[in-house]
Amino acid sequence: MTKHLLKCCLSICVLLCGLSLTGKAQRTLPSVEVKNMNGKTVNLATLKNDGKPMVVFAWEITCQPCISEFNAIAKVYDEWKKETGVKIIAVSIDDSRSSARVNPLVKSKGWDFEVYLDPNQAFKRAMNITYCPYVFVLDGKGEVVWQKGGYTPGDDLVIYDIVQKTAKGEKIN
Repeated sequence: MTKHLLKCCLSICVLLCGLSLTGKAQRTLPSVEVKNMNGKTVNLATLKNDGKPMVVFAWEITCQPCISEFNAIAKVYDEWKKETGVKIIAVSIDDSRSSARVNPLVKSKGWDFEVYLDPNQAFKRAMNITYCPYVFVLDGKGEVVWQKGGYTPGDDLVIYDIVQKTAKGEKIN
């Protein structure tokens, strides 16, 4: 391949990557079936919060950062709900062997989130989640306005800032 052709190909790749990063494709929760803590099948795409924001986490019981993040948020969740009306949904992507331990863990920690089990990891695949914890903030229309993976202490404050802006209808940068 000549240098000129190589430069042209590289320029096209850079242009295409730039276009894909600036696109405004809105995503919503995928149409996948999960189970609630009572064993009832629920389609994630049907979850709503009366026009208020939702925070959706993908997590695993063996993920210490997930547990740390949930513990931090659980302490302030009542305040978050009062101020913004936010609903927190935690989707466990543990396989069928370990998903039986989710309910006892949630109860022992006193987490007051809606918790769902996705042992087939359909949610993980549909949302292209590569590691946990992974968080999505959805606006009142159910559109993803912000997302991130991983956890660092203090991330709960960042998430809450996004939720507050979303609840007010502000743009998220």
